[in-house]
Amino acid sequence: MDRSIRRLGVFLMLLFCALFAQLNYIQVFNAAELNDNPSNSRPIDEAFSQPRGTVTTADGVIIARSVPIDSKKKYQREFPEGDLYAQITGYFNYSFGATGLESAYNAELSGQTPEQQVQDIGDLFQDHDSSGNLELSVRSDVQKAARDALGEQRGSVVALDPRSGEVLALWSYPSFDPNPLSDHDIDAASKVKTFLENTDGDPLLAKAYREIYPPGSTFKIITGTIGVESGKVTPEEPVYPTERSFTPPQTTRPLPNYGGESCGGTLFVILARSCNTSFARMGLDIGGPAMIEGAEAFGFNERPPFDLPAVASVFPDQDFSDTQPLLAQASIGQGSVAATPLQMALAAAGIANNGSVMRPHVVDRVLAQDGDVIRTYGPEVWTEATDPTTAGTMREAMRQVVASGTATRLQIPGVDVGAKTGTAQFGSGDPLRSHAWVVAWAGPPGELPVIAVAVIVEGQEGLSEQTGGRVAAPIAKAVIEQALQPMPEPPAATTTTTTPGTSTTGGG
Repeated sequence: MDRSIRRLGVFLMLLFCALFAQLNYIQVFNAAELNDNPSNSRPIDEAFSQPRGTVTTADGVIIARSVPIDSKKKYQREFPEGDLYAQITGYFNYSFGATGLESAYNAELSGQTPEQQVQDIGDLFQDHDSSGNLELSVRSDVQKAARDALGEQRGSVVALDPRSGEVLALWSYPSFDPNPLSDHDIDAASKVKTFLENTDGDPLLAKAYREIYPPGSTFKIITGTIGVESGKVTPEEPVYPTERSFTPPQTTRPLPNYGGESCGGTLFVILARSCNTSFARMGLDIGGPAMIEGAEAFGFNERPPFDLPAVASVFPDQDFSDTQPLLAQASIGQGSVAATPLQMALAAAGIANNGSVMRPHVVDRVLAQDGDVIRTYGPEVWTEATDPTTAGTMREAMRQVVASGTATRLQIPGVDVGAKTGTAQFGSGDPLRSHAWVVAWAGPPGELPVIAVAVIVEGQEGLSEQTGGRVAAPIAKAVIEQALQPMPEPPAATTTTTTPGTSTTGGG
């Protein structure tokens, strides 16, 4: 009898141990898999039943926040500025997920990072709001200047501080309002998403950092940099021949200058006049391997370490020995070369910052609800594009583009400005189409520049004659002039009581 009881006791103990082991395996070791299981809606329900942190600009404008509502899902995500920051914040939806900062910084906004979960010993024994607030480097005045200057022209504007990589403005048109996409009415939100996905211009795509375009003549600042650093090009030599077109080796098809103009000369002259023939010759003299290495030193063929999901820009990584015409095309930013507006802003920023390209970022700090700083994102070098001496030579070359070349519309009294325009033809047909580009940097005379900008205005039929100097440069100028002004004071604090069931955008 005693033996039977002992056996039963041992059996029950083994069952208990097995149950204990399985329970710990499920709750600890298999927790991530269960949370990611599509049929498990509990993590999603929890996310929408808890507050998320706010997102504010550098000058204190709230661009994303959670408001309480009278619903099973206790909080509604709200975007008070509508479409102005949509391609930065993204949206936050119960059914089809999140984009932008709402996705990239989900752990911080929802308070799921280890440092947010336990800030002090008392947090182990009581519930607390661990959600984090994001403070951006983006300035509301510069963002609005970019939007207003671009207007209803399809395109993108990127402005950043070349010394730190802090993004000051990030705008593309068309954009979208993230409020209806974040609505808890799943059917209504899905209809809006479907409509936007089928809207001409693809407003849901953040083109400033997720779309690549032929950069055209703006790429010549990279070719020029590689040429100077290689020692094959100086401000005095070589003197490229004055010609209307140049026929590269291995082809009988001539490569013309824009508009069939004749031009040539030394580095400063050919950059100011944007001579295709001269830079095609320069690229061939430099050679394929050095051109590839130099482009990659600026960040091409690698996804930028941006805190939003940027795509990589492309310079063809191939053996150009038997494809010299392709190398000539690539050297002037055509052919297989393609870049995001962010990448071209970083190229200008690298030259502005003595050759160092800094890691770009829109988030400056993560703050706890009591204001304590959880994390900061300071200056960090991404890549060394060139040496300071070469960068200084290229800055002088870009100054000449503004002083007497294709970017005279970027002249600002009392401000040191350098730039490069571009007109990138693409596609085929009659009439041709082209994108108008400009990249620029600016700052106080005698000091390193404090802002770098890239602007693209996407081409339309019948506008192949447009140039970056005429179309894109005035947009860049408006953004630079605003960025050089003192940052606005934060909005006056207001006391707002939000009654459950209400929302200022009607998104509840």
